[in-house]
Amino acid sequence: MSDSIARARVLKYGDNVDTDVIIPARYLNTSDRLELARHCMEDIDPTFLTRVQPGSIMLVGKNFGCGSSREHAPVVIRENGVALVIAASFSRIFYRNALNIGLAIVECAQAYDEAEEGDEFSADLATGVLVNHTKDVRYEIRPLEPFIQQIIQVGGLAAFACAGGLD
Repeated sequence: MSDSIARARVLKYGDNVDTDVIIPARYLNTSDRLELARHCMEDIDPTFLTRVQPGSIMLVGKNFGCGSSREHAPVVIRENGVALVIAASFSRIFYRNALNIGLAIVECAQAYDEAEEGDEFSADLATGVLVNHTKDVRYEIRPLEPFIQQIIQVGGLAAFACAGGLD
């Protein structure tokens, strides 16, 4: 992943999307990431798998990832090719789990409030610029620290540690 996330149309979801909606517990009898990924968001959006593409961006409301502490939720989002999740806010445990597994996430409530499903977005995680190209609006977000960018680039905290940590 470079500092800039490629442009993509957003898949938009509401507030309080919990981990049981992201990956229903009934499928957690396997550790196969690809099998789990086939069930991502199916209870809230049966069309998710037909619409998500490599490099997709999810735009979500408040308290995204609330519920259980399962790491499977950000894993299945990443396994489906989502490059970035922009949220009005994240639950604390989802936020931490997402960074641990190398899923790029940022908070921007204003972008969520003003955007619509299908708007085209891009983000520069190093400088903290989020752009809604459809509406020609720029948002300032908190830039990701260089070591967080490295964690995302190598695919998660374990890979980061194995690679020797900070450059």
